[in-house]
Amino acid sequence: MAGDLAERFGKCVRQLRTDAGLSQVVFGERCGFYQTYLSRIERGQANPTLNAMEVIANALGLTVFDLFDLMRAEPAKENGQQA
Repeated sequence: MAGDLAERFGKCVRQLRTDAGLSQVVFGERCGFYQTYLSRIERGQANPTLNAMEVIANALGLTVFDLFDLMRAEPAKENGQQA
């Protein structure tokens, strides 16, 4: 289950980053993180701290609560349902 949460979080971050037209390198600079760390987050292979999640959300122009709301809505979209 925890791996699933990390994968869902990472997938959501990747989608928001690409929608914003940002490369991992540019986004990493914006967050103050190495590109390799962001890559691991986006692949669900890293468990970012709450502080790191807040930094990511802020770099996307969101609050951490907005980010989690979007993440929760994502599985419903994948199944053709509305959130």
